[in-house]
Amino acid sequence: MKRKFKFPLAYQILAGLILGIIVGAIFYGNPAVDTYLQPLGTIFLNMIKMIVVPIIVSTLIVGVAGTGDIKQLGKLGGKTMLYFQVVSLIAIVVGLSAANIFKPGEGVDMSSLAKGDIDQYVQTTEEVQNEGFMDVLVGIVPSNIVESMATADMLPIIFFSVLFGLGIASIGEKGKPVLAFFQGVADAMFWVTNMIMKFAPIGVFGLIGVTVSKFGLSSLLPLGKLMILVYVTMIFFVLVVLGGISKLVGSSIIQTIKLLKEELILAYSTSSSETVLPKLMEKLQKKGCPKDIVSFVIPTGYSFNLDGSTLYQALAAIFIAQMYNINLSIMEQITLVLVLMITSNGIAGVPGVSFVVLLATLGTVGIPLEGLAFIAGVDRLLDMGRTVVNVLGNATATIVMSKWEGRFGEDPEADYTTTVEA
Repeated sequence: MKRKFKFPLAYQILAGLILGIIVGAIFYGNPAVDTYLQPLGTIFLNMIKMIVVPIIVSTLIVGVAGTGDIKQLGKLGGKTMLYFQVVSLIAIVVGLSAANIFKPGEGVDMSSLAKGDIDQYVQTTEEVQNEGFMDVLVGIVPSNIVESMATADMLPIIFFSVLFGLGIASIGEKGKPVLAFFQGVADAMFWVTNMIMKFAPIGVFGLIGVTVSKFGLSSLLPLGKLMILVYVTMIFFVLVVLGGISKLVGSSIIQTIKLLKEELILAYSTSSSETVLPKLMEKLQKKGCPKDIVSFVIPTGYSFNLDGSTLYQALAAIFIAQMYNINLSIMEQITLVLVLMITSNGIAGVPGVSFVVLLATLGTVGIPLEGLAFIAGVDRLLDMGRTVVNVLGNATATIVMSKWEGRFGEDPEADYTTTVEA
């Protein structure tokens, strides 16, 4: 009997990526590519966005209710935020170091660079800067949870889901039917996720085809040094920093990459962490991370643990300074680090988040904001790489927290509906 030929999803997505590059290159500059291929990518992204909120709400409620211990949850939250801040700081320092050592901005002829439109980012930055720390803190508590879910505002959704889960745990037997309902929702949504993922190769084909058709080689060559340095630095960060952290807790970054190969290819192709969030949570649970830790760390990391983005922001800031022949002192670079630490937290849902953070940061150390327009044209290609690092960073954080809590390897199929106590 002949074995049935299987074409794994990872290879299907890779094939869609390669085919999209070929089609985009052949029809470079042709508006028909955008007309016919963009809808394929948009439909896929919309389907993913459609299921993200139900999965986060249901899994977080089930996980928190299963734990039912507010002290344990508070301890997890404190450790998680500490970890996020430390690793984000390391990412910024790595980015700054790479830019200072290799100086990608020196000798760049700005007259050979095309300027991109950053007006939309300027407007968004002004809105973000008008919000003080207390406004951000108040915004975590939703006045209308339905509105927060409609806009996929993660922090209010997490806040509500945690309280709801604790409420279910506190009412004992009465909470079991409610918990069973949300367990059913979570299981159903993961089934829907698997169905949607079958469309991923087509979505990737559409998205990458449109992206490639909009870029010409002439626009990439002047910024080639920056692009190469960004990718090499991100690879260094993954293998050395995340690899070292993984080894410290008895894990392996290479094994994590193998586990998530489909999700990493998808994240790279779409430049979106949202597209892989459901499958990321599912795979980490199967790997041995407890459901409540996965459902807390992954969505929170989406707002506070963007390692690839913070690394890129630091490197790009120095690159722009070097283009303008601005030598930043040690104190100015320390200021840059502190400002990046503050501005990069909690705004993942903002469109063009990396540009918004940079716009909010550059002026504090005297770097011209218009310098961002010179790298706007290649930002999508750089965004693809930093999205992969963001995903790996959050996966590593989840494994670290599971090990740190001494709960890695718990039964991933545990039925949380039986753990509610009066």
